[in-house]
Amino acid sequence: MANIADPGMQYAYHKTNDDCTLAFQTSLPLVADDASTAAAADARYRTCVLLLHGFSGSSAYFARNYAALSARFWVVAPDMRGHGRSGRPRGGYHVARLAADLRELVLHLRASRASALETVVPVGCSIGAAVLWTYVELFGCGDFGGFVFVDQAPLQDRSPFGGWGETRAHRGCYDAPTTRAAQEAWMRGGADTHRALVRDCLGYRHKPEPGDDVSDEQRRRDEDFFTEISAQCDGEWLAKLLADHTRYDHREALELITVPTLVMAGRRTGCFPLEGMQETVRRIEAVRPELPLMSVYDSGHWLFYEEPEKFNSEIINWVDKVIEARLPVV
Repeated sequence: MANIADPGMQYAYHKTNDDCTLAFQTSLPLVADDASTAAAADARYRTCVLLLHGFSGSSAYFARNYAALSARFWVVAPDMRGHGRSGRPRGGYHVARLAADLRELVLHLRASRASALETVVPVGCSIGAAVLWTYVELFGCGDFGGFVFVDQAPLQDRSPFGGWGETRAHRGCYDAPTTRAAQEAWMRGGADTHRALVRDCLGYRHKPEPGDDVSDEQRRRDEDFFTEISAQCDGEWLAKLLADHTRYDHREALELITVPTLVMAGRRTGCFPLEGMQETVRRIEAVRPELPLMSVYDSGHWLFYEEPEKFNSEIINWVDKVIEARLPVV
């Protein structure tokens, strides 16, 4: 299931500078620059929405989003190294390496459609947001017209710097002992750990409410969908990535952002308090108050899956605003 391209999508591949094969789903074929006439005929090539999955996920996460988004834009969704169809190197379990991979992929996309691609808007979900913040720190914002960050605080650990305590940090993985426990779970917990992730990330599982209309059959299908994707990853490799991810402080990097930014958060997420995700808005706003906006969902960490219609609509509207902001004033 998780290794098959979603309807309307196809898999393509790119080799990184350290010889890791990156797989990615694309809604439009990649062709050489000499096909500029064909590219010009399909306006979707001009704007790429880049969907970045979370920890232990894959591009399959966005099965409920591809059809709506690809009707308007070129949609690309990579499997990060160590995930999905991408390579399984022994090393590379660092957020900075994932950001370098993304940089190579963006350059690859631009080279394949150099005559048509004008705007790239990445949507970073969970660790995908952290990858984008690291990208900004290393490479700047010049490759992107705008950002969307989904349900991720800029620091998972609690910290003595900036009063970063339990009201902002990750709820379950926030210091050395809890990180070690999470690493042990990913290395040895197997299916139990994968199911625990589902309980934390689906809002109706983490914080059920009387109005939830989710059948037992749908609950089972949802759990199977996400646990099968997590099971593709090597637990020890993920445990090493987790240690790097949870200690990485991105707060100052947020202040370097110079393009419009939309922050999405799940009201029923099991991962972060809302205040932690609001810090992203506060940091950007302190430097450039006109750039950030925030949208709060009634679901959980995987809000793009639980509320796909709202998510798809907001992404389409946001990308349209980003494009409009980039148009020259006449």
